Amino acid sequence: MTAALLLLALLGGWEAYADLSGIETFVLPAPSAIATALFDDRVLLWSNFTVTAGEIALGMLLAIALGLACAVAMYFSPALRRALYPLLIGSQTIPIVLVAPLLVAWWGFGLAPKLAIVALVCFFPIVVPTLDALDRVDADLRKLMRTFGASRWQTFRMVEAPAALPGVLTGAKLSVAIAAIAATLAELSGSESGLGNLLLKAIPNFETPRAFAAVIILSAFAAALFGLLAFAERRLLPWANQPRGTAP
Repeated sequence: MTAALLLLALLGGWEAYADLSGIETFVLPAPSAIATALFDDRVLLWSNFTVTAGEIALGMLLAIALGLACAVAMYFSPALRRALYPLLIGSQTIPIVLVAPLLVAWWGFGLAPKLAIVALVCFFPIVVPTLDALDRVDADLRKLMRTFGASRWQTFRMVEAPAALPGVLTGAKLSVAIAAIAATLAELSGSESGLGNLLLKAIPNFETPRAFAAVIILSAFAAALFGLLAFAERRLLPWANQPRGTAP
């Protein structure tokens, strides 16, 4: 409720400033102008949104698959962890704004460079929480499984993998927002459709309300994905959401 009231206050202040200051709409459109663009351009916005949403969804799935594989491999092999972990950290210092145009130049304007950019950006936030969750598995549970004669694979499947699920979902939630940014950046670097491409065309043509409408749609989609992941975490992993010290 407080957040809604704060949002309404911000929108009201924005609307009042845009109306009373005399600022041009192409510089700063009022919320009412953006709402009009959302309605009038709904067909154009929807057709481009479906493209960007597909890139985000597929890129996230690719990042999760690769991130899980990498985290599990490093968990089982300390030598591999020592070799790969510094490289993973170093990869986060590479400006993706420079890599994106290169991938587009190599692979063209199709889907491949977009998926690669989203996966590259989201990969690290998946690996780190997953690996950390695996490292935090109770050692007594491992000893108990060995006492029962469980194999290494059985211990991983029955104890360690379930314990890592909260880390996976945490990483996925962290990746949602930056996945939207990455997909848009990929489209800005070279694309024939998508919300990023729409932004690239709208701003030079002084269609700023349409550009703001595209940003709002992208933000709402990222927020919806975050909410969906949070809901899935509460339903699938109820024990992970209990306050510390609370009995199950």
